[in-house]
Amino acid sequence: MDMHLIVLTPDRKIFEGKIKLLKVPGTTGYFEVMKGHAPIVSSLGEGNVKIKVKEGSEKTFEIEDGFIEVLNDQISLLVTGVKE
Repeated sequence: MDMHLIVLTPDRKIFEGKIKLLKVPGTTGYFEVMKGHAPIVSSLGEGNVKIKVKEGSEKTFEIEDGFIEVLNDQISLLVTGVKE
């Protein structure tokens, strides 16, 4: 089973698809999510979100803040203040 990511703002979907790696700005520092990551719900701070897509490409954008939920390789990012 692949990791699946959805990134949402209050008004639109930024990204949805299969990924290899996700790096996000936690409120106490950056952390990465890889396949098999332990379940977590965490707040996010200001910084860059980096997505390594399954096909090998990368997508990066800046956020002001938000939340992440990881459960069974299903990842949801709810973010505000996105700058692509």
